[in-house]
Amino acid sequence: MRLDIFLSDTRLIKRRSVAKKACENGIVYVGGQKAKASKKIKTGQKIKIDFFSKIIEVEVLDIPKGNVKKEEAKNFYKILKEKIKTDFF
Repeated sequence: MRLDIFLSDTRLIKRRSVAKKACENGIVYVGGQKAKASKKIKTGQKIKIDFFSKIIEVEVLDIPKGNVKKEEAKNFYKILKEKIKTDFF
């Protein structure tokens, strides 16, 4: 599954177009490397997203198949770290 689709299906980022832009802007990392939106995601990989106000790191537990309900979205990843940025101004 493509990285941008994974991010939107699991609701780590709400829309696929925003997920694609995030990858283009270099704020999404897979395995410590900046990742393109087209990167193939596999179980066990670690994804880090450096948002404006927080940094979140997750581990991929499973790959969604088909439509994902909102309440099921969190079953596909495990949050490893979440840090709120206090120095973004």
